Amino acid sequence: MTAHFDALGIVVSDMEAALAFYGLLGLDFDEDPEVAGHVEADLPGGTRLMLDTEEVIASFDPDFEPPTGPGRIGLAFLCDQPSEVDRLHDEVVNASHTSSRAPFDAFWGQRYATVLDPDGNAIDLFAPLTEAPQ
Repeated sequence: MTAHFDALGIVVSDMEAALAFYGLLGLDFDEDPEVAGHVEADLPGGTRLMLDTEEVIASFDPDFEPPTGPGRIGLAFLCDQPSEVDRLHDEVVNASHTSSRAPFDAFWGQRYATVLDPDGNAIDLFAPLTEAPQ
Protein backbone atom coordinates (compact mmCIF):
# COMPACT_ATOMS: atom_id res chain seq x y z
CA MET A 1 0.00 0.00 0.00
CA THR A 2 1.27 3.50 -0.86
CA ALA A 3 0.46 6.64 1.09
CA HIS A 4 -1.14 9.53 -0.80
CA PHE A 5 -1.66 13.16 0.11
CA ASP A 6 -5.15 13.55 1.56
CA ALA A 7 -5.47 16.68 3.67
CA LEU A 8 -3.87 19.90 4.84
CA GLY A 9 -4.42 20.92 8.45
CA ILE A 10 -4.21 24.39 9.95
CA VAL A 11 -4.16 25.06 13.69
CA VAL A 12 -6.31 28.12 14.41
CA SER A 13 -6.52 30.33 17.47
CA ASP A 14 -10.12 31.42 16.80
CA MET A 15 -12.35 28.96 14.93
CA GLU A 16 -15.16 31.47 14.34
CA ALA A 17 -12.76 33.99 12.79
CA ALA A 18 -11.10 31.28 10.65
CA LEU A 19 -14.47 30.00 9.37
CA ALA A 20 -15.56 33.54 8.47
CA PHE A 21 -12.26 34.21 6.65
CA TYR A 22 -12.16 30.98 4.65
CA GLY A 23 -15.88 31.34 3.94
CA LEU A 24 -15.06 34.60 2.15
CA LEU A 25 -12.79 32.53 -0.09
CA GLY A 26 -15.61 30.12 -0.95
CA LEU A 27 -14.80 27.19 1.32
CA ASP A 28 -17.70 25.36 2.93
CA PHE A 29 -16.79 23.52 6.13
CA ASP A 30 -18.71 20.69 7.73
CA GLU A 31 -19.50 21.79 11.25
CA ASP A 32 -20.29 18.72 13.31
CA PRO A 33 -21.42 19.75 16.81
CA GLU A 34 -20.20 16.36 18.08
CA VAL A 35 -16.63 17.25 17.05
CA ALA A 36 -16.10 20.73 18.50
CA GLY A 37 -12.86 22.38 17.48
CA HIS A 38 -12.36 20.42 14.24
CA VAL A 39 -13.89 21.15 10.82
CA GLU A 40 -13.16 19.99 7.27
CA ALA A 41 -13.81 21.33 3.78
CA ASP A 42 -13.67 19.16 0.67
CA LEU A 43 -11.37 20.62 -1.97
CA PRO A 44 -11.24 20.02 -5.72
CA GLY A 45 -9.41 16.81 -6.54
CA GLY A 46 -10.54 15.05 -3.39
CA THR A 47 -8.24 16.61 -0.80
CA ARG A 48 -9.49 18.25 2.37
CA LEU A 49 -8.61 21.37 4.33
CA MET A 50 -8.91 20.79 8.07
CA LEU A 51 -9.04 23.44 10.77
CA ASP A 52 -8.32 22.51 14.38
CA THR A 53 -8.31 24.78 17.40
CA GLU A 54 -5.21 25.06 19.55
CA GLU A 55 -7.19 23.36 22.33
CA VAL A 56 -7.89 20.30 20.15
CA ILE A 57 -4.21 19.91 19.28
CA ALA A 58 -3.19 20.34 22.93
CA SER A 59 -5.71 17.64 23.91
CA PHE A 60 -3.60 14.95 22.23
CA ASP A 61 -0.20 16.67 22.21
CA PRO A 62 0.59 17.87 25.75
CA ASP A 63 3.84 19.49 24.52
CA PHE A 64 2.06 21.62 21.90
CA GLU A 65 2.79 25.33 22.08
CA PRO A 66 1.11 27.66 19.58
CA PRO A 67 3.68 29.20 17.24
CA THR A 68 4.51 32.86 17.52
CA GLY A 69 5.34 35.22 14.69
CA PRO A 70 4.11 35.09 11.10
CA GLY A 71 2.25 32.13 9.69
CA ARG A 72 4.18 29.06 8.64
CA ILE A 73 2.12 27.95 5.66
CA GLY A 74 0.87 29.53 2.48
CA LEU A 75 -2.27 28.67 0.56
CA ALA A 76 -3.13 29.85 -2.94
CA PHE A 77 -6.57 30.36 -4.46
CA LEU A 78 -6.92 30.41 -8.26
CA CYS A 79 -9.45 33.00 -9.44
CA ASP A 80 -11.32 32.82 -12.75
CA GLN A 81 -10.02 36.12 -14.05
CA PRO A 82 -7.70 38.98 -13.03
CA SER A 83 -10.56 41.25 -11.94
CA GLU A 84 -11.67 38.54 -9.49
CA VAL A 85 -8.31 38.84 -7.68
CA ASP A 86 -9.00 42.53 -7.06
CA ARG A 87 -12.63 41.95 -6.06
CA LEU A 88 -11.82 39.12 -3.65
CA HIS A 89 -8.84 40.98 -2.16
CA ASP A 90 -11.06 44.01 -1.50
CA GLU A 91 -13.85 41.85 -0.03
CA VAL A 92 -11.43 40.18 2.39
CA VAL A 93 -9.85 43.51 3.41
CA ASN A 94 -13.28 45.15 3.80
CA ALA A 95 -14.17 42.30 6.18
CA SER A 96 -11.34 43.59 8.46
CA HIS A 97 -8.60 41.18 7.39
CA THR A 98 -5.07 42.26 6.52
CA SER A 99 -3.63 42.74 3.06
CA SER A 100 -0.01 41.67 2.83
CA ARG A 101 0.33 42.58 -0.84
CA ALA A 102 -2.20 44.59 -2.86
CA PRO A 103 -3.16 43.20 -6.28
CA PHE A 104 -0.50 43.65 -8.95
CA ASP A 105 0.42 42.29 -12.36
CA ALA A 106 3.30 39.90 -11.70
CA PHE A 107 6.14 39.48 -14.16
CA TRP A 108 5.34 35.75 -14.40
CA GLY A 109 1.99 36.52 -16.04
CA GLN A 110 -0.51 36.51 -13.20
CA ARG A 111 -2.66 39.04 -11.35
CA TYR A 112 -1.53 38.41 -7.79
CA ALA A 113 -2.37 39.51 -4.24
CA THR A 114 -1.76 38.23 -0.73
CA VAL A 115 -4.02 38.52 2.32
CA LEU A 116 -3.47 37.15 5.82
CA ASP A 117 -5.87 34.81 7.58
CA PRO A 118 -6.72 35.49 11.25
CA ASP A 119 -3.61 33.57 12.37
CA GLY A 120 -1.22 35.39 10.02
CA ASN A 121 -0.94 32.72 7.33
CA ALA A 122 -0.32 34.05 3.83
CA ILE A 123 -3.18 33.41 1.43
CA ASP A 124 -2.35 34.14 -2.21
CA LEU A 125 -5.05 35.08 -4.70
CA PHE A 126 -4.09 34.77 -8.35
CA ALA A 127 -5.34 34.51 -11.91
CA PRO A 128 -3.58 34.26 -15.26
CA LEU A 129 -3.35 37.56 -17.12
CA THR A 130 -4.82 37.56 -20.60
CA GLU A 131 -1.54 39.12 -21.71
CA ALA A 132 1.80 38.96 -19.94
CA PRO A 133 2.87 42.37 -18.59
CA GLN A 134 5.44 44.28 -20.62
